Amino acid sequence: MDEITKERQILMAMRKTLAKIVRDLTPNERTERYPLSDDTVEDVKHCFDLIAARERELAQLAGVQQAYPHFTDEQRTTKAQVIRFKATPKAGTEHE
Repeated sequence: MDEITKERQILMAMRKTLAKIVRDLTPNERTERYPLSDDTVEDVKHCFDLIAARERELAQLAGVQQAYPHFTDEQRTTKAQVIRFKATPKAGTEHE
């Protein structure tokens, strides 16, 4: 197995496991105190940032273009333009 692929699998597993831990520790009620200290929360965020940065580097090395999720009402950053075409008559039918 390729080293980059193996590293990518390790990073994905770490990210998913860390996310599950955060989900399990997050209180159901907003009034409940979060069980982790503020320092630990910052460390977890830093870990997510490092994992994401390395995943981007590996994708770039592999020549993979990453697609990012977006909301349907989000403005597009590209200058895409929609062009509407009029329907043309089918072959063998008369047009007005």
